[in-house]
Amino acid sequence: MSLINTEIKPFKADAFQAGKFISVSDADLKGKWSVVFFYPADFTFVCPTELEDLADNYAEFKKLGVEIYSVSTDTHFAHKAWHDTSEAVKKIDYVMVGDPTGVITRNFDVMIEEAGLADRGTFVVDPDGKIQIVEITAGGIGRDAIELLRKVKAAQYVASHPGEVCPAKWQEGEATLAPSLDLVGKI
Repeated sequence: MSLINTEIKPFKADAFQAGKFISVSDADLKGKWSVVFFYPADFTFVCPTELEDLADNYAEFKKLGVEIYSVSTDTHFAHKAWHDTSEAVKKIDYVMVGDPTGVITRNFDVMIEEAGLADRGTFVVDPDGKIQIVEITAGGIGRDAIELLRKVKAAQYVASHPGEVCPAKWQEGEATLAPSLDLVGKI
């Protein structure tokens, strides 16, 4: 079953951000656009490259009113230790959520049960708490923050322009489509 257009399930978790431990819940995602970015584990190989890429582009997401929540089944303590020791992870200013019980990871259906780790899952959540984008990749395939940024812009555009859709490779400022009988067979 697809999670598209479903409301996020309730959760509460401890997290690390800006040198502090904080509490995060599903309520924090509502009222703004959010990216929930699952990764398998701290102190690994592909994960820090992805998290660093997000950190390098975090200001662009913030300009769009988007908050990023990275999530793994590690604890918030492990997130702090990783943040303190990795040059790549040290760049992170967004929220690093600990999910050692796997509640959030299971809520988003990305738990690898036999390993107790999360798949590489990316979810874009709208201000109503509904999932608008889902992307799951295999463990060895890193994601691209610039492509995610493009998808977020498209989701925001479609949400604020009813009756319009964004075609493949759409970039901000480019033409969109207005689906109608007149377009059938002409694209």
